[in-house]
Amino acid sequence: MPELSLHHIDQISRDISRQEITFSHLPEDLIDHVCCDVESEMQSGLNFAEAYHRVKKKMGLRRLKEIQEETLYAVDTKYRFMKNTMKISGVAGTVLFGFAALFKIQHWPGAGQMMTLGALILAFVFLPSALSVLWKETHNRKRIFLVITAFFSGMLFILGTLFKIQHWPMAGSILTLAAISGILFFIPALVISRLSDQENKAKRPAYMLGAAGIVLFVAGMLFKMQHWPLATMFIIIGIILLCYLAFPMYTWLTWKEESYISPKFIFLVTGFLLIVVPGAMITLNLQHSYQSYYYPNNDQQNALYDYLFRNNSSLVSKYHDSLNYVKMEQLHSKTAGVLTIISNIQEKMIQESEGLPGKPAVSAGQISQTLTGQEILYRKLSRPFDTGAAKAFLMPDCSTRNELNSSMAEYVNYLTRMTPSEDMLKYKKMLDTEIFLPAGNTDNGEISLMAGLHTLEIMKNGLLTVESCVLNTIARH
Repeated sequence: MPELSLHHIDQISRDISRQEITFSHLPEDLIDHVCCDVESEMQSGLNFAEAYHRVKKKMGLRRLKEIQEETLYAVDTKYRFMKNTMKISGVAGTVLFGFAALFKIQHWPGAGQMMTLGALILAFVFLPSALSVLWKETHNRKRIFLVITAFFSGMLFILGTLFKIQHWPMAGSILTLAAISGILFFIPALVISRLSDQENKAKRPAYMLGAAGIVLFVAGMLFKMQHWPLATMFIIIGIILLCYLAFPMYTWLTWKEESYISPKFIFLVTGFLLIVVPGAMITLNLQHSYQSYYYPNNDQQNALYDYLFRNNSSLVSKYHDSLNYVKMEQLHSKTAGVLTIISNIQEKMIQESEGLPGKPAVSAGQISQTLTGQEILYRKLSRPFDTGAAKAFLMPDCSTRNELNSSMAEYVNYLTRMTPSEDMLKYKKMLDTEIFLPAGNTDNGEISLMAGLHTLEIMKNGLLTVESCVLNTIARH
């Protein structure tokens, strides 16, 4: 019977060592078993390389790991408990998340509770138990940083997603921490781990390109969620690196090395298609979809404003020879003054958004002047998601907000002197800035430019509606 040389035995020992077989004397038993199988195959006339390749193919990629896992499961009570906990919590958390998504889409009750419970199970039961199982199976101190960063990134991502869906505060901060943890710690640690694999030297360029693509893609999604600039550029470059360079290169190298398609490769392709591509398309179309819903609403508000303004002006002109004309003309002038203040705020917001940080644009090309006042050309806004303008001009205690509150309060006091009290109770609700804009110390300050401008348009139309009602009341007396 052919016997293996010390060099061949060392090669088999190194390969089994790389499989992270660490339980008791199991590595020695497996080395002896594999050596016997190789010698048996060599009896048919094969050389060592051919015989060893046939043995590895017969065992499969994970058979040695499975032997260790089966041994641990049989003899280690704590490992068995953590393994069962990991399986049960993983299935339970995923099922709860799936049903929560269904209930959320159908607007059925209980969606929030199921999603919260599923997220807590995945974050605080599944991930810790998986970490414990992985450590028990490998005891690889070189990979402990990789495992810990994966745990914290995964936990922060799950919690951030939960907070975002539930509209709880700090969601953006948690997702930002998850992205930073993944970009700065987990992905580099994963790349270093893959680059240290001596058997896959040819795949190193694919790993590096893939890591760069993932980093840019995740950074782009983070920038998109936070409405920071350069988000789309990062996403596009990341997708190009992943779709057109890293993934084809990895596929080609894998196809060269393997004579059959492994389940691992199938899962890789499926995960890539189901996560990366739809995620990129949804993210890239988010801004367009968001704006497209605002465009018809803003067009309707503009049309309503134009109609109300012309109607009120016509009503005042109609009573030019009436004894009530002076009172009506004075009311129309007061209304125009408040409208001017709101329009000035809108113009300042657009100038702030279109300019550089700390340097507002001198003139806003997104505003045109009409016979009824200014009209905002919303489709020309270059930064409709900008939140800085709303923070600077609409938040409580800022100068423009104080000016708006003061002018609206004076207008209400003016109307109170000429309007029946029962009517004034209805009008005050349409003229209360606290109803339309953030009040006090709230977290509602993350208002996009489009949303802020739309809110101010609604306030202007509410103002004109109240004016129309009061003008008609004056005309009747």
